[in-house]
Amino acid sequence: MEILTMVIIGIILLVVGIFFASILLKLGKIVLSILLHMALGWILLFIWNILPFFKIPITILTMLVAGFGGIIGVAVLILAKALGLY
Repeated sequence: MEILTMVIIGIILLVVGIFFASILLKLGKIVLSILLHMALGWILLFIWNILPFFKIPITILTMLVAGFGGIIGVAVLILAKALGLY
């Protein structure tokens, strides 16, 4: 009886461990994707300010928009600057 109980507990722990490992892998992919978008947004904002067009001031707000928005966020900043919204 004692060996059977240990085997059942081991199987349950294995299933729970596999379940939590799969959740961590999915969260890891999401975090990696967010970090990649943030890095691309910041790099694109920096490159845009090197170009001789108009400058986008690097403030906390523009860094947040470029970071969380990625390429689309920088495009929104460029469009807003071109339209004179800030």
